[in-house]
Amino acid sequence: MEIGHCYLEGNVDAVEFCPHELFHQVLAVSTYTLQEGDQPNRCGSISLFSVDADSNQLDMFHQVETSGIFDIKWNSVGASPLLAQADASGHLRLHSLGSGSNGSENGGASDFEVLKEVCGEMVSSSMCLCLDWNPSATSITVGLSDGSISVLTLAESQLKIQQSWEAHEYEVWAANFDTQQPNLVYTGSDDCKFCCWDLRENPSNLAFQNTKTHQMGVCCITKDRTDPNVLLTGSYDEHLRIWDVRSISKPVNESSICLGGGVWRLKQHPSIPSLVLAACMHNGFAVVRVEGEKAEVLETYSNHKSLAYGADWQRGPLRKKDGIERPVAATCSFYDRLVRVWLPEKEMVLNTM
Repeated sequence: MEIGHCYLEGNVDAVEFCPHELFHQVLAVSTYTLQEGDQPNRCGSISLFSVDADSNQLDMFHQVETSGIFDIKWNSVGASPLLAQADASGHLRLHSLGSGSNGSENGGASDFEVLKEVCGEMVSSSMCLCLDWNPSATSITVGLSDGSISVLTLAESQLKIQQSWEAHEYEVWAANFDTQQPNLVYTGSDDCKFCCWDLRENPSNLAFQNTKTHQMGVCCITKDRTDPNVLLTGSYDEHLRIWDVRSISKPVNESSICLGGGVWRLKQHPSIPSLVLAACMHNGFAVVRVEGEKAEVLETYSNHKSLAYGADWQRGPLRKKDGIERPVAATCSFYDRLVRVWLPEKEMVLNTM
């Protein structure tokens, strides 16, 4: 059930719905394009779309050119929406939604039509590959192409590097705060290691490290927002893994499901904790139900014809189609430069929070 689609000029690698209540219809989309030659150039963009699932509309209302972007994420709390970007120039940049031309004070996407860069910080001469906000949106963790991790603090519209350390041997594709214990950061890398770091020491102390479970690089990590003991990882080895992390020194248990493609992104639905959207690289997208130690694929989405990279759920109420309430998903694929917004076809038993 497609709501809309759009082709962009660059290779699309991330989609993120705004979590702030007045802006649930705003979808940010980022690109990364390598222009080869004697002096290779990595360029990118951020496009903002307005999504209306009820009227099947996907409309771009703003675009800004940037360095090539690997990851973007909105802050989930705060007075106003901020979009962070991790880019190929080694910078972490923050953008705010700026006031539009009509000057209305009522809020909404039509009144906030431009991204304005608030601040930026050169993190490293290496590329910034991934980022995550801590639960209070006062710190951001960044994973880098040289295997290191940096944590930056945000105060008075300024970013400052708090600490950096060598965490992995190869590229870091995942660096995520623990949503219940923000002093912990989980990282995953092309070296196949899954690690947890304690930020209460500087440099961070290694709380645990798993080097044997993932058969290929660790691409993404998601901490369950409702169950403090559950964490999910995705890997190039095509498996989504469910971890019980109630012991900080060593995960207690681990189970997995093969999704048939490298698991690049995992997004837990904001109001249906058991529902996870997975970007499976060479095998499209999958809607997965995760309950306890069990996971099952409810539906696959194969309307993209290139690397499945970006995925996210829209916040707010579910949309009723054909008499059934359905969640809204956004996905993107890399080489065909395509963004799609759609509704799952199958009826699901949805237990909302």
